[in-house]
Amino acid sequence: MNRSELISATAAHSGVPLATAEQVLASIQAVVIESLKSQEKVAIPGFLTFDVIERSARAGRNPQTGAPLDIPARKAVRVVVGQTLKRAVSDIQPSGN
Repeated sequence: MNRSELISATAAHSGVPLATAEQVLASIQAVVIESLKSQEKVAIPGFLTFDVIERSARAGRNPQTGAPLDIPARKAVRVVVGQTLKRAVSDIQPSGN
């Protein structure tokens, strides 16, 4: 499901106009980004939790040449899946591919 499909499905599920669903999704995205920039954790219980973690500097290798390189320290977003979502997905029967 891409962004436009998510917006359409949200509008249909909630009964709001498409433009309203799009504004709500854009607002949620903006609030999550602003909160993470402020080092605040964002939790939607049972669904997802977003927070910022520190990745320490480390040594790596260029996969094409094998040459060593230094990977600098940085911040990254961690997303943790909530129990309600985990349970919902674990109940899905595997397809016979």
